[in-house]
This record gives sequence, C-alpha cells and structure tokens, in this order.
Amino acid sequence: MLRQHRLTAGLSQEELAEKAGLSSDAVAALERGRRRAPRPLTVRLLATALNLSEAEFAEFTESLRRSPAAYAPQVQGPPLPPEAMIGRTAELSELSSLLGHGGVRLVTLTGLGGVGKTRLAVAVANDVRLRFEAGVCWVPLAARPDGPEVIDAVAAAVGLRPASDAAEVDALAEHIGSRQLLVVLDNCEHVVETSAWLSTLLLQRCPQLTIMATSRELLRVPGEVVRQVQPLAVPPSRAQPEEIRDADAVRMFLARAAAHGVHPNDERLLQVSRVCRSVQGIPLAIELAAARVNVLTIEQIADELDTSSRILSGGSRTAPLRQQTIDAALDWSYQLLGAEEREFFEAVSTFSGGWTMSAAVAVFCAEQTDACHERVLDLTGRLIDKSLILVDRDAAEARYSMFSVIRQYADRRLDDGGRRTAIEQRHLRHYVELAERAERKLGTDQQVATLNHLDIELDNLRVALGRAISRELGGESMRLAAALWRYFYLRGHYSEGRDWLESALRIARTAPDITPDPVQPGALAGASRGAGYLAFLQCEYDVSAQRLEEALALYRRLGDTAGAALTLRHLGSIARERADYDVSHELHVESLNLYQQLGDKAGIAWARHYLGFMSWLRMDLDGARDYSEAALAYFQHAGDGEGITWSQLNLGVVALYSGDLDTAERLLHQSLGRAQRLGFREGVGWSLNQLGVVARRQGRLERAIHLLDESLAEQQELGDKWRAASVLEALASVAQEHENTAYAAFLLGAAAAVRDTIGTPVPLCERPDIEFTTTAVRKKLGERAFAHAWGAGQATPLHAVADGYPPDTLSTLDAPW
Repeated sequence: MLRQHRLTAGLSQEELAEKAGLSSDAVAALERGRRRAPRPLTVRLLATALNLSEAEFAEFTESLRRSPAAYAPQVQGPPLPPEAMIGRTAELSELSSLLGHGGVRLVTLTGLGGVGKTRLAVAVANDVRLRFEAGVCWVPLAARPDGPEVIDAVAAAVGLRPASDAAEVDALAEHIGSRQLLVVLDNCEHVVETSAWLSTLLLQRCPQLTIMATSRELLRVPGEVVRQVQPLAVPPSRAQPEEIRDADAVRMFLARAAAHGVHPNDERLLQVSRVCRSVQGIPLAIELAAARVNVLTIEQIADELDTSSRILSGGSRTAPLRQQTIDAALDWSYQLLGAEEREFFEAVSTFSGGWTMSAAVAVFCAEQTDACHERVLDLTGRLIDKSLILVDRDAAEARYSMFSVIRQYADRRLDDGGRRTAIEQRHLRHYVELAERAERKLGTDQQVATLNHLDIELDNLRVALGRAISRELGGESMRLAAALWRYFYLRGHYSEGRDWLESALRIARTAPDITPDPVQPGALAGASRGAGYLAFLQCEYDVSAQRLEEALALYRRLGDTAGAALTLRHLGSIARERADYDVSHELHVESLNLYQQLGDKAGIAWARHYLGFMSWLRMDLDGARDYSEAALAYFQHAGDGEGITWSQLNLGVVALYSGDLDTAERLLHQSLGRAQRLGFREGVGWSLNQLGVVARRQGRLERAIHLLDESLAEQQELGDKWRAASVLEALASVAQEHENTAYAAFLLGAAAAVRDTIGTPVPLCERPDIEFTTTAVRKKLGERAFAHAWGAGQATPLHAVADGYPPDTLSTLDAPW
C-alpha cells in the first residue's frame, strides 16, 4: 500500500524519503516487505509526507503493522496446458509422490530438447499445487540471459520487484521465508550455473521450499534428485493394429494428425508406427511430423524420415523458435557447448548403433594417450549430463549412443569443421582392427562372446565397410571384408557377406599398380576364399570353384600352407554336394595331410569332420563314425562349439541310418540346442532336417512336419538350395505316409526343379527313401495325375513352396496338412 500511495503522490522512493526524513533504503524495505513492523514515528512521518487523510492514515497504519503470516506472496502460477497430456501416467504419479515426500526438495527433469520436460513439469505442478500452502510458482527462464536476470525472474515470479544485487538475494530468501512453496525453474540449461547457485542458497535458507527444475543439463548440486524424461513409447515393428493404437507415441501422432483433419485407418497404422519409430518417440519430432500430413501422405513422411530429419519443421507459430524445427531445438543445445565439446559431439556422430569408450578414444584422439583417454571420459560425461548422449550400463562394459535426430544433426555439423575425412578414417581403422581381432577368436572357447560382440557392433562394421568401398580403399575394404566373412557365415548372412567381399574384390581388380592403400596378397586370398565359400553355401558352385581356385593359387604362391589346406577343404565341400565323393575324399585327405605337416590340431580335427560328413553321405557309416568321434574329442577339448555341433550332428545321422533312432534323436537334439545357443543358423537348419527324418521313421508324422517346415524356412532364408531340396523330399515322404499323395508328388516335383537348377543329384544316403516315396506316389495316383502334380511342383518357385501350400488351381491335389 505504501508504494500505491507514493505513486499517487507522484513521488520517487528518494523524494518520499527526503520529505519524510528517512533513508531511501528504509522506504524500499517497507515497500518490498523486508520490514513488516515499522516504528510508530516512522509511520507518522510517512503519512505526513504523503498528506494522508485520517481514514487513509488508519488503513495505511494497519497495512504496515499486519502480521507477516498474513502476507501471502502473489506468485506466478504454472500455465494451463492447451490440451490433455498423452501418456506419462507413471511419470506423473511418481513425480507427484516424490514432491510430496519431505526429504526431497530439489527434483530436476532432464532430457533432450523436445522430449516433453516442460509439458510434464506443467502437469506435475498443477497436480501438486494444493499440497503447497503458498502455492506453486512458475519461473520461465528460456528468454533470460545468465546472471542477475535469473534472480530477477525468480523475484518477479514470487511477487518481488526485480533486482539483481546480493541484498536482493537476501530479500528473496526472506520473502519466501518459511512458506511452503514449490518453485519450478523451467529451461535452466543455458543458465545452469546461476540456477544451481540460487537453488542451493534458497534451499538452505527457506526450510519449506521445494524446487523442480527442467533442464537439458543437470544442476549438479547437493540433494538433487534427477529424473530422465524418456521419449514416448513406440510400438514394436511387428505389432498388431490394437497394440499400435495403444502406444503413446502413436496416440500423439493420431491426435495431432486429427487436428489437421486426417484420421488414418487401420491399414495406415503400420505407416504411423514407422514414423513414430523413426523419430524414436520424441514428442516434438512427432508433432512436427504430424504437421506434414496436410501436404504428404503418412507413407511419404515415413519414407522421408528413413533418410533424413530435415522434414521435421513447420511447428506452431506460437511456440518458441527453438521448438519450431528439430534443428532449432538442437541448435539451442549446440550453442551451449564449448569448443572441445562440439568437436567431440560431432566426432561420435560417425558411429552407428552406439559405441564404447575405447571406440570413442580411437575416433576422437589423433594419438591414443592416457591424457586423451581422460579427456574423452570427461567429455562423454559432460554430454551425458547435457542430454546429448545416452548411456547403457546393463552390460559389463558401458555403451553410448545418440537419438537418431541428434546423430543426424551432429553428422551435418561434422562437415562444418572439415574434419569428416579424418574422423571417418579413424573409425574405419578401429573397426578393421576390431574385426581382425575377433576373427582370431572364432573357433575357440571365446566364439560365443565374440559373435555376440560382433552382433552389437554390426551397424558400425557395415558403415565402415560402406565407407571403405565407396572410397575404393582396396586394402582396408579387403581386410575388413575378409575378417568378417566367417561371422557372416555363422550368422547366416550369406548374401550380405558375399556382396561385401565381391565389392572389395572388384576394387582390388581395378586398382592401379601404385595406390596409397595397397591390397595385401594375403588379404586378397582370404577375401577370395570367403567369397567362394559363401557362394558354395548358396549353391553357386561354378562361381564358388572359381573364387576358391583363385585363393588356392595365391596361397600356394605365398607359401601359406594353412590357407591352402582350408581352401582345399572348401573345394572338397563342393565336390561332396555334387556327389563326386571320390574327388571330395581326395581333396579332404590332401587338406588333412597339410594340417598334419603343420601340426595344426584344429585343422586336423576339421579335416576329419569333413571326411566323416562326406562318408555318411555315401553310406560309409563306419568311416563316418571313426572320423567324427576323433573330431569330437578334439572339439570338446578345445571348447569349439561349432565343431561340437557338427560332430554331434554327424554321429546322430550315423545312428539314424544305422537304425538306432533313440541315439540319433538324443545326439541331434544336442546339436540343435548347441547351434541355437551359438546362433549358428546352418547347424540349426541341418539339425531340424535330420530330427524331422528321425520323427518320420518313428511314425510321429505331425512332429516330423513341424521340424521339417522349420528347417525349410531356415534353408530358404539362408539360400541353401541343396539342403532345401532334401528337406522338400523328406516332406514328400511324410506327405505320402500321411496319405496326402498328390501333395507328395507336388513336393517331389518342386525338389526336382531345385536340383535341376543347381545341378546336383540326390545324396546317396537319401536315395532309397526318395525312390520308395516316388514309386508309392506314382502307383497310387497313376501316371497322368502324378505328372500333373509333379509338373505343378516344378513350376512353383521355392519361396512359394516354402510357404506351405500348392497353387489353388490344382484341384487334383490333396489338401496339405
């Protein structure tokens, strides 16, 4: 009231003080509430100076002497949300409970820009406002520069006149006093130092004050409780329409699209899901994507987001500039980084699928010294605190990553500094060395852990391969592709592995004689051998033989006996599938002899395994048993899971063709279980195949169908047509016993077409079953119906047959099981 009377009188604080004979500080203290019980003389002097009437004097005196408890600060409350919040039910409940807990006085909501920190804070503030007697005070800091302006903003929000000196900080603390008040500091990241200092001071001096801050960076003060605001939940990639609609990210997209008059039906939900997964559930990105439905279809939006986040612009005109495009939101964070933080932020964008601390050191540091390692550790921590890097601590080694929109932004920034080539070259070098170390561990007791590690790094390995090949770096592309071929084999990525290897070989063939990145002959031989073996696995025998012969010549020229022995083993496998058993035997024996000359126990065991494999195919069961038992003994001693899988499979098949079905089933179950644990897909497909044959011979036809169908699906995905043909023939035998005779003829025709395509006969051990089935089916159907069904099978592509049903137009066929 003093201020009101002073302004009515047209006086400044200094002029009033001079007329009343008081200090200007005393007048200021009374106006701002710092003094609540002035002396009677002071009141009389002020009333006289203001020329107050008797009635005004009485009211004025009462206002100055009123108890401090009666003065509730006129605080600026939280804004009302423009629409209902989508999702966040659990977060709202937890935060509301947390702020009601007496021991928690500072909560920081942190997360990347656009994740919804402010929106959640508004909801929490409105939810808990009745729990705080003095209310909730909302302090928006986005437009405030650091320093005194932050104090002014808080002072204004709690009802004090803005000021910035130390005395006013004291006045602010005194004004809040012992009131039960919640202060929300919104958008602290650019004023984090002042926010942290002020929060600490006020919490120390105001016993019932609680503070909630929203910030992309932690305050890092005593007592701070941090809650990371996560993006909205997105549906799984293969979710059903009901599950897609229930996902919070999708609900937000649909609500924002509806505001534009677009209401996607169930058929479009898959595309909505794609959009939400592309932006990883980030609310601002979802809103910006949904804003594009007025000019693009949802499919077009999803397609654009597959390659770039540039489409994410055109937000609300009333939103702050930093929330009108995704780049503006990230510019806000980027401008708050120091020079070295920016360099590191840009450098780690070169990773795909995450990285480890050692990988970050390799990419960021020109020289990998202890000092640089410490810098990387510190920079990583700073960017985690600033919500630009995510950390996953679930495994033994921490792993770091970025949201895709942040990584794309940082990647574009990498071009600005002209450091892309150097950073990407270090990334390539790191992953070449990682792959070569991993290759040496395959086939040892570390194989499972090594394969799992390569699975985690697969995105980075693919990026490194792509860069090496696009820049035609013959040496490094060859080294990396050659080091990874066995991983691609074990994980069943035959086509991908071949593509990388063939691309590297193409570069080597066209490279000039003098090049800064020369191809080493050993790497060239390894790549040729890897490409040849993967081609063999996909039954492209002529291509395979050509690549393997090239590799063999190189190994012999280099005097690399181990490389030659391994290549001979692969050539023996081609002969085996072509049923050239004598040739296959000779090649495997030659390979065995070379390994024996080297004293290579692992090589000897593998040569024996392949001799055993070839032996049972041509029904030499005693030889197969002897070779496989000898190989198994070594593999078990060495802990070679792949070798144990194959040996158990060999011995299981020997038991099968010897009529010992119980032993066969036990051994084949062991090989299947081990292959599944290893992620060894070829072993899985083979084990399912042979277990299906065992089940048929046991008369368990439904189980045989299930096992053989699974095996066929595996062989189809791997591209192994030779084994797929055998599985089709086994399914035909089951169909014949199941009295689906025409369908059996259809399957026999389909298998024959596959064999014609790849140019291989039925393996010797499988011929009696196939001949029996063919004769029985032909006899029951008659020649005309048999030829019709057989022809239908021959005309149906393998992928269609693998789906399980013949064409509907074949009315003569029995219904498949």
